[in-house]
This record gives sequence, structure tokens and C-alpha cells, in this order.
Amino acid sequence: MILVRSPDEWRQLRQGWADADESVGFVPTMGALHEGHLSLVRRSVAENDRTAVSVLVNPTQFDEKTDLDAYPRDLDRDREMLSAEGVDALFAPTPEAIYPDGYRYRVTEDEGSRELEGAHRPGHFDGVLTVVLKLLMLVRPDRAYFGEKDWQQLQLVRGMVDALFVDTEIVGCPIVREEDGLAMSSRNVRLDPESRRRAAEFAAALRAGGAPDEVRDRLEAAGFDLDYLESRDGRLLAAVRIGGVRLIDNVRE
Repeated sequence: MILVRSPDEWRQLRQGWADADESVGFVPTMGALHEGHLSLVRRSVAENDRTAVSVLVNPTQFDEKTDLDAYPRDLDRDREMLSAEGVDALFAPTPEAIYPDGYRYRVTEDEGSRELEGAHRPGHFDGVLTVVLKLLMLVRPDRAYFGEKDWQQLQLVRGMVDALFVDTEIVGCPIVREEDGLAMSSRNVRLDPESRRRAAEFAAALRAGGAPDEVRDRLEAAGFDLDYLESRDGRLLAAVRIGGVRLIDNVRE
């Protein structure tokens, strides 16, 4: 597996794949990889001639600096995991390389990005959509793979790609869960033992089913600090705070 650190180096590598007429799958990540990420990687490897993965802790999508500072980082571990899965290239640029303009130019969506996650994290989706567009323009993949855990993000990325005529298929992949049902997330490692136990109750309350009001009552009775619980696109989406860590999840209704 090739490690690429700069956009110019990446363009050279990508041109070689284009000259060979090889299909390219892409998995954008912020690192701290887990089985959820690897499920996306495996699908890409199965469906494309080449697979690229990016690791970039994107500063523009964090609304709280403390959250950015606390985000787990271990590029050496990520690199080993990706190499073992047959990834062809790891693109790990610095934020400065991705934002040479200092984030003067950005993508803004004016409707769906302002509710749910967007209502609680101002500017979050501007950062997400901007970095995803930049990475898609650089990587130029035939397919890009995103997890359904971030359901709102997935819908916004699909909408952006359609609106801006980006020639990449956006592939949504099922949520991967721990044995106790908790949706896998890089944030899970920040939970203390008691918070980790309660996090499983969050997932269980959602998956138990029922009308949104019933699920809300169930979560509030369990003592969760609930940011939102709403129905969208045939999904019930929720966000809670547990032990100072914010977790999101969703289930089919």
C-alpha cells in the first residue's frame, strides 16, 4: 500500500490508474479506524480495481475545539489495518494541504443541513460537504463509500453530488454494531466503563421499536441527555450525550 501525503503526489498516482483504465473506489475517513470503516473498505476492494482511503481529521467540521483536540489519532495503526485489507493507497494530507485558501471557499446547503445534527452543531455540514467535495475532486473515484450511521450526512453528500454534477456514485453501507448493539464509532473509545454500558442502552432503546414518542419516553426514562429524536426518510434518528461524549444512531422505522 502506498502512503500519499500531498495532493500533487496523489494526482500523479491517480493519473496512472486512469491511464490503465482501472476503476477506483474511495473511502473517506477521519482515522481511528474500526470494523465499521473496514466494512466499507472491503466492499470497495470487492467492487473496484483499486481502492483508496483517506485519513484526515477535518478541522472545519468540528464546532467545538475541545472535541477536535480529543479526537483519537493513530495513523500507524490505521495504516497497518488498511494494508491488511488490500487497500492500494492511503491518502493522508495535512489540513493545510486541503485548505490552501484557509477555508475561504466552502460548500453550504441551506435546508437539510440546518436541522438535526446541523441545528446542534453550527457549521458542521459546511465543513463536511466542503472536505468531501475537495476529496472527490482530488481522488476522482468511480464509487465512494459512506456508512449509514451518519444518515443525514449520507443524504447531504448524495444531494451535493447530484447538484454539482460530480461523476461519482455514492454508495451507502449498513451500520456495523458491537455485540451489545452499539453502533461502531471512533468516539466510543472515549467512553468510560459506566458510560459505555449506558451507550448500549441507547442503542437498545432505539432498536426496541415503537412510535417516536414511545422511544423518546424510553430514552428520557433511562436518564439520557437527548439532543434530538426525529423521523426522517423512513428512519428514526437520534443523538444523545453520555459521559461528555456525543453519540448518534438511527434505525429503520
